[in-house]
Amino acid sequence: MRETFDIIVIGSGLGGLVCATTLAKEGHKVLVLEKNQQYGGNLQTFARNRCIFDTGVHYLGGLEKGQNLYQYFNYLGIADKLRLKRMDRDGFDRITFDNDPNEYPYAQGGENFVDQLCRYFPNERRGIEQFYTAMQNVCRQFPLYHLNGKDAYRWDEELLGLKVYDVISRCTTHPKLRAVLAGANLLYAGIADKTPFYVHALSINSYIESAWRCINGGSQLAKLLIKEIHKHGGKTLKYKTVSQFNIADGLLQSVSTTDGNTYRAGTFISNIDPKQTLRLIGDYPIRKSYTSHIRQVENTISSFSLYIVLKPGQVPYLNNNYYHFKDEASVWGNIDYREADWPAGYMVSMNAKTENDRWAEGMTVFTYMRYEEVAAWSATYNTVAAGSSRGNGYEQFKRRKTEIMLDELEKKFPGLRKHIRATYASTPLTYRDYIGSETGGMYGFVKDANQPLRNSLPPRTKIKNLLLTGQSVNMHGILGVTICAMLTCSEILGRDYLLQKINETEM
Repeated sequence: MRETFDIIVIGSGLGGLVCATTLAKEGHKVLVLEKNQQYGGNLQTFARNRCIFDTGVHYLGGLEKGQNLYQYFNYLGIADKLRLKRMDRDGFDRITFDNDPNEYPYAQGGENFVDQLCRYFPNERRGIEQFYTAMQNVCRQFPLYHLNGKDAYRWDEELLGLKVYDVISRCTTHPKLRAVLAGANLLYAGIADKTPFYVHALSINSYIESAWRCINGGSQLAKLLIKEIHKHGGKTLKYKTVSQFNIADGLLQSVSTTDGNTYRAGTFISNIDPKQTLRLIGDYPIRKSYTSHIRQVENTISSFSLYIVLKPGQVPYLNNNYYHFKDEASVWGNIDYREADWPAGYMVSMNAKTENDRWAEGMTVFTYMRYEEVAAWSATYNTVAAGSSRGNGYEQFKRRKTEIMLDELEKKFPGLRKHIRATYASTPLTYRDYIGSETGGMYGFVKDANQPLRNSLPPRTKIKNLLLTGQSVNMHGILGVTICAMLTCSEILGRDYLLQKINETEM
């Protein structure tokens, strides 16, 4: 293909699609290259027994008109086209424990968040308010979180080095409340002695503002963004695995794909794992400290996910998620599980089919799983675009883990097994193959408050016209990746100009 583009985006995860949509809207000739059959990365969905399951998007925050994600999506042209179901205002997330009948709620709205928790901890109002205020204060330190173009980013090491575990401990000495305030840390693979407080605040606060499920799955985001890209003259191609960067004179001139095609552009944006990007750069000489930095960064843990198709009309639809743990210690200890104790905790989410669901069609459960548990099959690859069998041993492994997980779910949902029509499982290898992270990491790179600047990457690389975007560059999650994509685009368009355009878009 001899056509030349202004921008080529490699990978069609949310970050890549947001970049491509933004740049196409602003008049650039854009091409998106995707290796898989389906666009979207973690936005992908799949259907089993006519039941739609999300691979990564279980719920969204900040999508009420005027809130941050709504404003970004409104600029992108998709906010009013999304089919959404608002989750339970008084408990969109519920934190639960074995041998404790209480379901501790995370409610929508700051005052409601505090009030609902105070029903269970009436003597802890001051600590709960202090914790919520601390989240608000941290969010204010990130200008793009509030679409604020006036304030500059200040990489305050004291702020970035603040640990969520320590903040919670300062707010309350109540052991159960401490566990509840940390209970949604599966959203970011929290590590007690590492995870910065800003990761928790930016992840949780947008859901407290408003929490939503995507009706019939999050792939609608990818489909809508693709339509916007095409509307503004951009192109998208599937089954295009980039196999080589062609670099000369310090610039990326073109990329080659495994099917023998070459694509040229003035600027390139990589939305794939930065470690994979580094491999594509190959032996081209760039600063060793930069390459060593990327190679040594720790990946977040991966997961085992169980997708349950339920028999019709038997299990009531629950308009909230559950974060369930064996005990208070498991809230932080879950990530360092012993195989004999697995799973120490899990998240449960139900699929939304309509705005007025009475019965659940499907249930998704995920828990942590280390890559080493599936390392025996690491030489195998299996996607829709390039499928192959991993063998009987792998299938037996999944069946064994499925039975263990179902045993745990029966404790929380007695009698669940009799309502199950079918189950399907995915492991770190599934995430590795579809998302491109070398060990199937759920949330990109580990953020470490002990070394706050180590594991974040700037959008610009040591190749002048190669930029990065995606969850490994800055923050994960729908909002985090969207903001990261806007930071990447601002390297091309200018931050002040881009924020002005976003803020001027009519609601």
